Amino acid sequence: MQFRTPIPISKSNSPIDYHSKILSVGSCFAENMAEKFDYFKFQNETNPFGIIFNPVSIAKLFGRVCKEEVFEEKDVFFHNERWNSFEVHSDLSNADRQELLETLNKAISETHKQLKEATHLIITFGTAWIYKILEKDEVVANCHKVPQKQFSKELLSVEIIQKSIQNTIDLIQTINPKINFIFTISPVRHIKDGFTENQLSKSHLFTALHSVLRTEHLKLITEYFPSYEIMMDELRDYRFYNEDMLHPNQIAIDYIWKLFSENYISQESTATMQEVDEIQKSLRHRSFNPESEQHQKFLAKLQQKINQLGEKLPHIKF
Repeated sequence: MQFRTPIPISKSNSPIDYHSKILSVGSCFAENMAEKFDYFKFQNETNPFGIIFNPVSIAKLFGRVCKEEVFEEKDVFFHNERWNSFEVHSDLSNADRQELLETLNKAISETHKQLKEATHLIITFGTAWIYKILEKDEVVANCHKVPQKQFSKELLSVEIIQKSIQNTIDLIQTINPKINFIFTISPVRHIKDGFTENQLSKSHLFTALHSVLRTEHLKLITEYFPSYEIMMDELRDYRFYNEDMLHPNQIAIDYIWKLFSENYISQESTATMQEVDEIQKSLRHRSFNPESEQHQKFLAKLQQKINQLGEKLPHIKF
């Protein structure tokens, strides 16, 4: 008897392996998945401009990156004793304006290089709700605790989201026509917008994204991973959530990663992942007697494993 509804997932046509170069962008769930890539020592870069939730802001940043449009003084503002940009997350904010601009422009040049070399781009959309700064009538990626009266809140239409996703793909293909896109909708519910409003938001994202993915000439380079559906159906229980009852807990993240790796990572990479996992667990091992001969032998054997793996894949560092 089946006590859950398993989500069918198609095997990737372009699976990730240890020679792949991955760039992950989007909501906080993108960070959860990127932590897994990092743990297993894949070549992965994540959210160079911080967590970004909405597709318009993601498209705008990719526009800057692909065209190498640098940030200028007009693109930053001073608030709460820090310099900020409405286009990026507050993690990048800085007390010094010049340092912020240098950080942002370094991120543009580095991300441009990463995009040109990337084999896979994973984009996670979080919400279709956006805030517009009234003074400029522009969508912001982050409000930086600026008073709410300075913004209007809107639900992006399906058409605008669709156009943003299509623009993102088109722009990136101008500098890397061989890149593979993996899209997903974040399983995190944005209840601060309201329960019905969250469903509306996710519905708009789903409708727009799948309209783009059905485009004939994109079918070979775009894939969809159902992280939201896995959370809502296979993990339909609050024991799989953090204390806020909104974010997936570690058990849920581990399970979603398991399904992702089974379908989007090459079978040839499985043995290497197991090797990396064993080394990671050994590195976290704490001996009762660090000076003992037995522990020294354990460390020597561990170093031998690290060296052997490094000879096969030089980019792997512990």
